[in-house]
This record gives sequence, structure tokens and C-alpha cells, in this order.
Amino acid sequence: MIIQPKTRGFICTTAHPEGCRQNVKNQIEYTKAMPKCKEVKNALIIGASMGYGLASRIALAYSCNAATIGVIFDKPASGKRTATAGWYNTAAFEACAKEDGLYAKTVNGDAFSKEIKQQVINLIQKDMGKVDVVVYSLAAPRRAMEDGTVYSSVLKTVGEEYTNKTIDLRTNEISEITVPTATEQEIHDTVKVMGGEDWMDWMNALSEAGVLAENAVTVAYSYIGPELTHPMYLEGSIGMAKKHLFETSKEIEAKGNGVKAYISVNKALVTQSSAAIPIVPLYIALLYKVMKEKGIHEGCMEQIYRMFHDKLFAQPPLTDEEGRLRPDDWEMREDVQQEVARLWDNVSTENVGQLSDIEGYWDDFFNLFGFRVEGIDYEKETDPEVEIPSLS
Repeated sequence: MIIQPKTRGFICTTAHPEGCRQNVKNQIEYTKAMPKCKEVKNALIIGASMGYGLASRIALAYSCNAATIGVIFDKPASGKRTATAGWYNTAAFEACAKEDGLYAKTVNGDAFSKEIKQQVINLIQKDMGKVDVVVYSLAAPRRAMEDGTVYSSVLKTVGEEYTNKTIDLRTNEISEITVPTATEQEIHDTVKVMGGEDWMDWMNALSEAGVLAENAVTVAYSYIGPELTHPMYLEGSIGMAKKHLFETSKEIEAKGNGVKAYISVNKALVTQSSAAIPIVPLYIALLYKVMKEKGIHEGCMEQIYRMFHDKLFAQPPLTDEEGRLRPDDWEMREDVQQEVARLWDNVSTENVGQLSDIEGYWDDFFNLFGFRVEGIDYEKETDPEVEIPSLS
């Protein structure tokens, strides 16, 4: 079939297997060309099929020479429906890893569930013995509990409403948006989904099963950003969840089993999650323009490679005063933020094409799903049926 992008709101409902494969190969080639990181024997990546999780798996495999187990929640192709982008990404990664003599297996299912945790533990015991690095990179909108309760996260403020500029990604029109306040229940539910509870559950399960190596390291991902995004991110419902995630890192270390737990505060990038947050897509489009002009722009792969190479695996690890890894340091440079603030004050529907990198935003958005990838013929018929080797 000929596969073209079909969008609904801030998601793309199709994915291109050849484009996704090339994206993965491009990230692998970038990593191979960079200096090696610290050797890692075995790594577990929870949320491994897209964005920062996929980049983490590639970095650990190709820069640290690690055997990797990835946990994903993706669907294969069915009839006229393509597989999800994460399915194609994982298939491509496993195929490349096999060619390069690297161990790579994947568990597909709900990472919040006890069943998937046990499947992963069984696989570690069978093939690895123990894992040295655990990356927690889930970005799920909801969480189903064992008793059937389902919690959903919200993108709202805490305390009072917040009004600022936003961009309609369908029309590139700049307008004002008011982000409503979250109820106490919505805040509670968002923390349940996006906070550190499940990270702790994973670490407890791995520890109790005896599959954590001595001096194991775990890292989870967060974001801080500039003041203009704080009311609906850092100080909003998501921010409450990320605060809980940070507190969980301290609780994991307090267990006293030698595990070091870190929060990595990453740069604002186009992801399925960020596209859904009011105000943030416009900020990202302006940020891209500024950082590209200054020659310091990074995509997911470049950002995560630098986090591992320059921050986490530095001797000692390079952290801020709170003990967090800060690969967002280039985004938060004073000269970058001053220029973004100037552009923010002046951007409008009429000049958004000149003042922002909206095309770069869209390129990154479609790249997530394997579209707009250089060298791919999108008019050519493509077989959407692709197997993930370790799941076939």
C-alpha cells in the first residue's frame, strides 16, 4: 500500500515503516560516529519505542555496548491500518542490533502492569542475570490499576488560570489560550499516571527479584523550561507529577541497596506529548530558530547521547545543586532565553513563518511517524507488515 500521513489533532494515525527504519539508522550512525561512553553490560529501557526512550536504547547499545531489553506498548499492522511508529522503530532497532552483534529483545505490553514487570524480570533472569542501567521513559496519558481503576492525566494549571499565546498547529494561527485550573482529583490522578509511583514499583520489583547489579543506575526524564511555560508545566498538574518523580529518585536511593537514581531535565523537543501541551509548540518553534542560528540545536539522539556521555557517565556524574542531570543547559542559556522572549513578544500569525522555525517543528513532528525522511519514496508501495524479531 501507499502510506501517507493522516493526522487527527496532535497525533498522526499512520506510520511509514521505511521512514521509521531510516530514522533509526540515522540515529545509530550518529551514535557510532561519536566517542564511546562508559561500558554498560546490560540495560533495561521502559518506554523504549520513541523519542527519548528510543534514543536512550540506541545510546546504551551503540555508545555503551550494552545488551538491551526494551519495554514498549505498540501495535502491529492490521488490515489497512499501519503499525504504530514505535512498532516500526523497535523492529528496525532489533534488526540493526542483530546485524551488529548486539543483544536486543523487547517486551510489548502495559508497563504499569505486574504482568509485564514479571515478564521482564523473567527475561532478565534467563538472558542477562542482572541489569546495570534502568531508564524510565514512560509518557502515557492514562494508567490502569490492578483493581480496574483507570487514572487519566490532565494538562492544567494549579491555583489559577493562565492565559498566553499559542499556535493552532492545523492553521499556524497565533491566538490566546486560557489554560484552566485542575481540580484536586485531577492533580492526584496526573501524579498517579506521570509521577514516580510506577518507577518505584519497577525498581522494587527488580530489586526483590535480585536482578539489579551492584551499584546499578536508574534515570527518569523531566522538564523545567522557561518562566512563560511554568504555569501550565512546572507549576501545573504535570509539574506536580514531575515533582513527585524527583522525590521518588531520592526515595529509590534511600532504600540503601546501592542504586543511584537520577532525574535528567531534558530540552524541549517535538514529541507526541509536547504537541498536546498548550503554549509549548509555539515556544518550541521559536526555540528551534534561536538554537539553530546559534549552532546548538539538538534532537533527541544528540541530547540523550550528551546526557550519557557528558553528564551521567562523567566521573563524577555532572549534576546541578539538586542532584539533577541538566542536558537542558543549552536551552536555558541566558542569551538563548532572552532571544526567545524577544521573539515571543513579537510573534503573530502574519510573521510566525519568519520569526519561528515552524517548518522545523513540522519536520520533527512528521519524522516521529516516519514521514518527511530524506531518501524515502513516499509514492512507492510499501508493505506495512513488519515483524519485531524477538516478538515473532
